[in-house]
Amino acid sequence: MAYSGTVSSPATRPARGALIRGIVLAALLLGGAGPARSAVLLFAAASTTTAMEEAMGAFAGRGLGAVRASFAGSSALAQQIANGAPADIFVSANRQWMDFLSREKAIVAASRVDLWGNRLALIVPVSAPPTPFVASAFPLARALGDGRLALGDPDHVPGGLYARRALENLGVWDGVAARLAPMADVRAALALVERGEAAAGVVYATDARVTRRVRVVGLLPADSHPPIVYPAAIVAGRDRPQVRRFFDFLTSAEAAAVFARRSFVAVARGR
Repeated sequence: MAYSGTVSSPATRPARGALIRGIVLAALLLGGAGPARSAVLLFAAASTTTAMEEAMGAFAGRGLGAVRASFAGSSALAQQIANGAPADIFVSANRQWMDFLSREKAIVAASRVDLWGNRLALIVPVSAPPTPFVASAFPLARALGDGRLALGDPDHVPGGLYARRALENLGVWDGVAARLAPMADVRAALALVERGEAAAGVVYATDARVTRRVRVVGLLPADSHPPIVYPAAIVAGRDRPQVRRFFDFLTSAEAAAVFARRSFVAVARGR
């Protein structure tokens, strides 16, 4: 099933809460003390947290320098950067939010590169009874019972945007659209399912692997949604040797191996 259509324009969906968080975060970071302020500041999609922390540890372990990270929904992070948050590098969970920053001239366009890909997984709490799953028109609404479906907010969070498109193409979106638990990022959706506060969730396959408290019912067909691609770029005005060292490390074979171990998939490098 080939994807057709467009994802809602990030630029048309400002998040007031994200803007406020960005202003607060920028104030805190700019007021930091000397050594912390010299570290590379990475803004990265929440779904990269586990693998990225491992990659940061490998970078620091080689004596290449310090990196601090802020993990959140790509939409919130992109808007924070557009509003002046002092990030050095941005890693998004989709191309649209990087496109948004490109239009705002907030990234170094020549640095932009696609790093990895991902898949979507339907998950349930590990204690849930067996759930039927087929590629099209599976009984998702019935499987929810009286519960809700956790996912990233489908209005602006990449994981939610992908999930909505997949469920629409699989013919089950209308049956669950009124029973969503939309979250600020996919890791928050995962946590909701872990705690049994949602009957099921749609998260990235890599997120489903970081916990034993959920069970993967199945992977959603890759052709039911736009390709999941993680672009990275250096933020405009922040390109300095230490930033470039970590950015180059993210594109290295060593970093690729870290992300492959966490089930991210290879993509063709480039725009």
